Amino acid sequence: MKKKYLFLLLLIPFITFSQEDLLEDLENDAVVDKSVTSTFEGLKIINIESTKVAGKGDFYFLIAHRFGSIKDGVKELFGLDGATIKFSFFYGITDKLQLGAARSEFRKTYDLNAKYKIAKQVTDGFPFTITNFSSIGIDTNLDKDILPGLEFENRLTYLSELLISRKFNDELSLQIAPIFIHENLVKNSNQDNSQFALALAGSYQISKSISITGEFVPHFNRISNSDFKDVVSLGIDWEVGGHIFQLMLTNSQQLNDTHYVTNATGDWSDGDIYFGFNLYRVF
Repeated sequence: MKKKYLFLLLLIPFITFSQEDLLEDLENDAVVDKSVTSTFEGLKIINIESTKVAGKGDFYFLIAHRFGSIKDGVKELFGLDGATIKFSFFYGITDKLQLGAARSEFRKTYDLNAKYKIAKQVTDGFPFTITNFSSIGIDTNLDKDILPGLEFENRLTYLSELLISRKFNDELSLQIAPIFIHENLVKNSNQDNSQFALALAGSYQISKSISITGEFVPHFNRISNSDFKDVVSLGIDWEVGGHIFQLMLTNSQQLNDTHYVTNATGDWSDGDIYFGFNLYRVF
């Protein structure tokens, strides 16, 4: 009996070492995903795209409304009588690549767009999420009777955004995005066809389902006598099940990817601002 116990005692070091070697092998083989998620809840923050990309196989339907100016008062029901609308569809080809199409009422514009996640923020690693968003807009409202020399290429507008975001903690996320826009046809001959802007945006989580959002988009080479303004927007995100409601006040009534930057007419200092919403449905 004593020999049996002695034999077992001799085996203990080998069993222990074997277990440690096995655990070490498992730890070396395991891949721990430290990617930071939920930097922003919606594909858009307010007007600008966020660094979020639709997941593989996810289909998004987005309805966006911007009503008339609240400055018009009760007569126009604080802008509710005059709305612009945009329908958008997005599909995740992979977890990094999203393709989309949209149609907005302003200038009866159609958009084709693509969004690609270049890098992900990683805990104790790479500090930013970087995504590129590019779109082509087709202005179908231009009339050959008014512009006899109109060609199809004159209807096209191009946009590219490099979206760079960082989630600092469970509450605060910030994003910066250089924007390049090229309009093949500009209404004012003094305005450069190629235009540059910078979007500064952020989100602050105040509860499990509600966030406060904000955007500021200065335009760098707008002509000095232009009637258009830099975009300033404030909003609230509210997530309910498979829906994301985004409510906002903004001085840009336009919804197209380029027009909200180049054609903002409202003025916060004058109370000339627009109430609106984005509503997502994920399938």
